[in-house]
Amino acid sequence: MSRIGKKLIELPEAVNAVIDNNTIQVSGPKGSREFKFSDKLEVLIADKNISVTPRNSEKKTRQLWGMSRTQIANLVKGVEKGFSKELEINGVGYRAAVQGNILKLSLGYSHDVDFEIPSDVKITCSKPTEIKIEGIDQQIVGEVSAKIRKWRSPEPYKGKGIRYKGEYIFAKEGKKK
Repeated sequence: MSRIGKKLIELPEAVNAVIDNNTIQVSGPKGSREFKFSDKLEVLIADKNISVTPRNSEKKTRQLWGMSRTQIANLVKGVEKGFSKELEINGVGYRAAVQGNILKLSLGYSHDVDFEIPSDVKITCSKPTEIKIEGIDQQIVGEVSAKIRKWRSPEPYKGKGIRYKGEYIFAKEGKKK
């Protein structure tokens, strides 16, 4: 039995959910999203709670149960509060700036990196060395932050590069004579 799947998803006051066929649509103050769940699961809305239950006890159904419950819970959290990731830039001359829908990154290359910001994500730079990525879809926010980080991953000797805020980079010792 799925421990996660058994938990009820509480709907906040500002969030509405509607089930149509095998699709749940959730809307809130930040926007609206939908998730298509398997016909092997039963999703019900009652008393401002969403419950996910399996229709049978097959292995595939049990696998989908907890994952689908988590996806629906993320929909509710996303349209209510949203998701965000913060990146830090370390290095001499490394900086970032938002110009329109393009994130300009100076990362020590011979050219600036122009990263086009997707339409469903908001990127802000409060300082030239900090990037904040916000959106209602957790997967897209994580994917965008990973793509930005990939342009200059933190290196283990000096720690230069782009890292997640609070991420620990294990520092290696340099060469010895």
